[in-house]
Amino acid sequence: MPIDTERGAVLARQLHPSNGAGAPDEAPLVRLDHLDTLWFQVTGTICNLRCVHCFISCAPDNHSFEFLTLAEVEDWLARSGRWGVKEYYFTGGEPFMHPELPAMLERTLERGPASVLTNGTLLPKRALQPISRAARDAAYSLEIRVSVDGPSPETNDPIRGEGTFDRAMDGVRKLLEQGFLPIITATQVWEPERDEEVRQAFVARLRALGYAQPRLKILPSLRIGREAERVRPYADEERVTEGMLEGYETNQLLCSSSRVVTSRGVYACPILIETPEARLGSTLEEASRPVRLGESACYTCWLHGAICSNYAGIGQDVS
Repeated sequence: MPIDTERGAVLARQLHPSNGAGAPDEAPLVRLDHLDTLWFQVTGTICNLRCVHCFISCAPDNHSFEFLTLAEVEDWLARSGRWGVKEYYFTGGEPFMHPELPAMLERTLERGPASVLTNGTLLPKRALQPISRAARDAAYSLEIRVSVDGPSPETNDPIRGEGTFDRAMDGVRKLLEQGFLPIITATQVWEPERDEEVRQAFVARLRALGYAQPRLKILPSLRIGREAERVRPYADEERVTEGMLEGYETNQLLCSSSRVVTSRGVYACPILIETPEARLGSTLEEASRPVRLGESACYTCWLHGAICSNYAGIGQDVS
């Protein structure tokens, strides 16, 4: 289904005409039903790229959030067992900048399935080979997600930087050689009516690499961080209200079942780590309190579901 946030905003106003720019402290609360997923902001806001649509404003020189250590990840893994966490995500920044990522994933796969969100441009054999061995030996699955925002250098590189498309495709090839079937994720930076054209171009490009049944996930853009400057910020009416949650299954929202570990504490959502109000505390106990949907980015999750998870409804697995 095409992703069209603009038309979604119109639909929301039609369904809930009272939806306005209510104060964030009046936004509805969502409780933590169960801590199913724990995210690690493993490289903080440090990334080898400076994408013009990054909603966290990650960059090589952004040290707002720092690396987590292996010991810290092991400690959080031990704590997560008491909460019944079912799966783990590693994100950043760029996770493959972390020299201890292979060891972190090996420890994690002893407890449950894991996913790594990468831009695919830094995948050396010295990291991929031990990660591949750990994945083969583990009882749980390991998913690798590669972010590419267009099926060609002409569409991707203006967003992610010159040469990044070819480097990411080389990364996808390396993952295939190591036995992974990566999920290719792309933010919809094109017009919605071009969805099918872009999807087909992605599939053709990936099959040319030898990826016979490519897995593709299209994400809506989040109009915060640099994306708000590149396109536009959220409109005043693009906020979640109490009325919009009437009859809505809140388990579609990531904050109802997950928390994010960072170098500066536990946050409600991987999208909002630069939002001070999203910091819930220093422990999982403190972070188990309800989350207020007071940020404009919450509107996108309300509209599309838990967009950060691998298997949200807007994803497209092409087989």
